[in-house]
Amino acid sequence: MAESLLVAAAESLIGKLASAAVQQASLVVGVHHYLQQMKGTMDLLKAFLLDADQKKPHSNALKEWLRQINRIFSDADNIVDDFECEALRRHVVNTHGSFSSKVRRFISTSNPLIYRLRMAHQIKDINERLTKVAADGHMFGLQMIHNDTRPVHVREMTHSHVNPSNVVGREHDKQNIIKLLVEDGHDRCLSVIPIVGMGGLGKTTLAKLVFNDTGVDQCFILKMWVCVSNDFGLRNVLIKILNSLPNPANEKFENYETEQLQNRLRNILQSQKFLLVLDDVWNEDRAKWNELKEIIDVGAEGSKILVTTRSHSTAAMMRTKPSSSYPLERLSEEDSFCIFVKLAFEEGEEEKYPHLLEIGKEIVKKCVGIPLAVRSLGSSLFSRVDRTEWESIRDNEIWDLAQNENDILPALEISYNRLPSYLKPCFASFSLFKEDVTISSYDCVNVWQALGFLPPPKERETMNDVANRFLQELLLKSFLVDFVDHGRYYYFNLHDLVHDVAVFVTKGEFQIIYPSSSKIDEHVQHVRIMENVLPDQALVPTCLKTLMFPYKATNVVFLNTMVSRCKYLRILDLENSEYESLPHCIGKLKHLRYLSLINNKKLKELPNSLCELQNLIALKFWGCTKLQKIPKGIGKLISLRQLNITARQPNFPERSIENMTFLEELEFFGCENLDSLFEGIQLARLKSLEINHCGNLKSLSFHAVRNLESLYISDCEKLDMLMGCLGNQIPFSHLKSVGLSYLPQLVTFPRWLQGCMNTLHSLLFYGCENLEELPEWLSTGICLKVLEILDCPKLLSFPDNMHHLTNLERLVVGGCPELSKRCLPGSGQDWHKISHIKKVVIHDTYE
Repeated sequence: MAESLLVAAAESLIGKLASAAVQQASLVVGVHHYLQQMKGTMDLLKAFLLDADQKKPHSNALKEWLRQINRIFSDADNIVDDFECEALRRHVVNTHGSFSSKVRRFISTSNPLIYRLRMAHQIKDINERLTKVAADGHMFGLQMIHNDTRPVHVREMTHSHVNPSNVVGREHDKQNIIKLLVEDGHDRCLSVIPIVGMGGLGKTTLAKLVFNDTGVDQCFILKMWVCVSNDFGLRNVLIKILNSLPNPANEKFENYETEQLQNRLRNILQSQKFLLVLDDVWNEDRAKWNELKEIIDVGAEGSKILVTTRSHSTAAMMRTKPSSSYPLERLSEEDSFCIFVKLAFEEGEEEKYPHLLEIGKEIVKKCVGIPLAVRSLGSSLFSRVDRTEWESIRDNEIWDLAQNENDILPALEISYNRLPSYLKPCFASFSLFKEDVTISSYDCVNVWQALGFLPPPKERETMNDVANRFLQELLLKSFLVDFVDHGRYYYFNLHDLVHDVAVFVTKGEFQIIYPSSSKIDEHVQHVRIMENVLPDQALVPTCLKTLMFPYKATNVVFLNTMVSRCKYLRILDLENSEYESLPHCIGKLKHLRYLSLINNKKLKELPNSLCELQNLIALKFWGCTKLQKIPKGIGKLISLRQLNITARQPNFPERSIENMTFLEELEFFGCENLDSLFEGIQLARLKSLEINHCGNLKSLSFHAVRNLESLYISDCEKLDMLMGCLGNQIPFSHLKSVGLSYLPQLVTFPRWLQGCMNTLHSLLFYGCENLEELPEWLSTGICLKVLEILDCPKLLSFPDNMHHLTNLERLVVGGCPELSKRCLPGSGQDWHKISHIKKVVIHDTYE
């Protein structure tokens, strides 16, 4: 299925071949003519591929032809990328290199004559292979389509997101489940109510409607939401439950033993009437369930557990009694059609197209009452009024393929096929993300940019802006859920079936490797290893572009072998590994764009060769608590856009960082020896700054970072929160997102915040135990969409003019006893101030 990505690959390569950097480098090396020949053949192949992508070929011969093209494209991409690497290397040598280093470079394999001969040979080979497959295009009856005529429509964000509370056809189900939850039987044992049904029916959405209902709020003292998924290990579930509760002390439950976890949870739940939602449960092992239930069965009478599961066996095992299980039925055709029309047309426009409505009814019928399928197809047809487009979905042969009774992949695959080519690789990358985790645009931009999935940004636009634009389009296609806009960054989840589709359509190019994996595809390019049982290194292809190691990886031989053999890596992810050092040969990975060493708690040093990775865009080593210092030559990493740091050295190499003229995101974590930052330097392009757990940091010159869009400061108790700003002197005019947490010195809102209230989208205050009041000028936040205030117990009320925050979509309050009481829906003294907000989470519950 990875053949569907070929059009995007062709477009990306053609764009690179036309870029100024490649043009200039090819002229210098003397292979410009060969590259122009490659570009011409690529244009020809793209014309065939556009037809193949629309026809969705099924013949084995055509599929093999497309696989050959895929392999050639991958090799061509490596060659073109080599030119970009060489141009950048020469720039760094000329700028930073000494005379001796220039001599060493000249007599190395980068000698201009040797380099020219090698590249000319490789390009000639690629051109011969491209010419051969291009000549075969007519054999398969493919037409040459020079322009992708499929229209792309984008809605404004105000029309994009269906509010979870605005769910069609489930009000009756919601009331039935609430009735089961609030009724107190005579049984003193913990009552369990499973919602059971096939994937895509909306079990999780229904559970959220119930969970956020005001009547349910008033019935339970504690509410907890846990997404369980495939891992029902006791320790893992206990950690998730504890993390779903208010945590004023900021305890790190991941570091606790199981005995400590169960004692902590039992103490919290003891004699409390609670509601626990266990979402997406697959476990059918009764012993595991009984072990968990015994631990949490300490609450007050009337405590309940609400479970969502696809498995009837799981539901039967967990339910308290047969009558407590709630099978969720499919939507009626009428309700399904209502959802479809809502997503396929602007409000009221459907009346102009009665012929499309008739076709729409037939499409909805094929979705057999499954909301996820209806939403996906309805979104894909938004504002498209060409009758043939609607008929092509209705008559698509995918519907006729053999399917399981509960299979909705055809509807989602059709929606995927209708994505514009530039979005397909981005969607495909979701297969590498773990299931049931919240994803941020911060994560997406790293992966997409490293793999070359993002086009160059427009004027005054960053790569983060491009990624956010793509995410908005995927949201409009109903592929993303629980979407939260924090200004500069977005956070969202994937429905597990959408993740399944991503895995399905990328088979052969993207692969998740489990210990039970019987085979690794010989042409796979992107790999995540899920468990610390590493595959035979001889079976791992050397053409990899992505390699993600498992949790607590320790095999040094495997790491050294992969780094030395996989020379075309763009992404190397070693998060949460346990290596004490990195191979010195890592400096030879000249194509590497993304290197993550997050939470390598045993890592003591970084090799100096790391500074030879001039193409590196993102370097993350926060949480490396034993790392003594940053390599001296880090300033040579001139392509860096994101840098995340943990180091024990007292002096931060600020002048080196100032040389990183493309740096947009900078994070400090656990740099306990830092005393001051940014004295006498300017980081004009920096857009995002995070400073966490830097306990000795006293001063921070924010005049050095005047163009910030995102600012997060946490657990820096000695930091002067005036930021060197006196009176009305405000250094920020672009801030979209601000988070301040665990700052005991904070008593009132920092005055400098007032100067950015007309740009701020997201404002978060966590664990500020001495924060006493919210200012009246908070109401001037005309763009504010998200306000979260957690564990600020001295806050007593909201300002009177909160109703002026007309764009506020999400308000979360927890760990603020008096404020929570005043904000209870309907009865609280401050409820009238916040009742206009779409999503309000109060009474110590938050998501």
